[in-house]
Amino acid sequence: MTKRLNAFLPLLAVAALLPGVAGAHDAAGAMAKAANDWLSTLDAKQRETATYQVTDSERTNWHFIPKPFEGEGMRGGLPMRDMRQDQRALAFALLSTGLSHTGLVTATQIMSLEQVLWELENHSPKRSPEMYYLSIFGEPGSKAWGWRVEGHHLSINFTVADGKVTSGTPLFFASNPAEVLEGPRKGLKVLAAEEDQARALVKSLSDEQKKQTVIADKAPRDILTAAESEVKALEEEGIAYSALDESQQKALRDLIDVYVHRVRPEIADDEMKAIEAAGMDQIKFAWAGEFEDKTPHYYRIQGPTFLLEYANTQNGANHVHAVWRDFKGDFGRDVLREHYAASPH
Repeated sequence: MTKRLNAFLPLLAVAALLPGVAGAHDAAGAMAKAANDWLSTLDAKQRETATYQVTDSERTNWHFIPKPFEGEGMRGGLPMRDMRQDQRALAFALLSTGLSHTGLVTATQIMSLEQVLWELENHSPKRSPEMYYLSIFGEPGSKAWGWRVEGHHLSINFTVADGKVTSGTPLFFASNPAEVLEGPRKGLKVLAAEEDQARALVKSLSDEQKKQTVIADKAPRDILTAAESEVKALEEEGIAYSALDESQQKALRDLIDVYVHRVRPEIADDEMKAIEAAGMDQIKFAWAGEFEDKTPHYYRIQGPTFLLEYANTQNGANHVHAVWRDFKGDFGRDVLREHYAASPH
């Protein structure tokens, strides 16, 4: 087991050094090429495991929990464990076409935490950084297709329609431990920005502003939307963007940026424009739980079109879940619905 895990770890370093996407102008084209490059190396059995129709129900069957590695209940897609080294490198090349440099580094760090958990949990058989799965939905480069990379604490979903990346959600990043407390990686805090910037924002609020922001003294155990395939807006609670002063508004925008700019810059810029067009003043920031480090806390940022949800309550408030959802755009639903209505299949 140790040999297999150690063999995988160099790929994490390689992934972090893959060419950035800032110089690429065609996100959809880059994704299609990388996906086809990877698919071309698969044998018939691997391809059968890795590929689905774009309309297959597996496409929205996402989750962030650890699942069995064999038999009933295992994830769909082809795991890194069942890829050759060259195939793994090409899988990470595809991942690099969807994520920003920061997003790619964070995603590979999340994968690497499975090694930390494997060691902390006495070589638990349910922990392995090799058990991240790549799935292709539809034919890359066709009118409508998508892809997913998923495993424990990570779910990355992209949809492409009519030559354009139409969706990068749901996008789920998590970290256990939130901060590594012992061992050679002591001090690593993979989702530091998601936590630290939110805490700084809530602490900057006046007492009157906090009355509007804090929706509960006790944080919920987890994000409220869990891994639902489709979500609707939660209760409109919290302080409105318009009720913040200028520096607090900037802090809130910067926090939204942390989530949105996990994806490559061109996609993130389009998403931010859509968020702004829907109305910044309608965005609300809500907090539940305590304010100090290593205490249970939860927050969400909700606008007319999107939801960012974060919870750190488990394992002594050292276990973070953070997700970005789009009410209409997850898995490219609206765009694909229009596509299929206009183009009979």
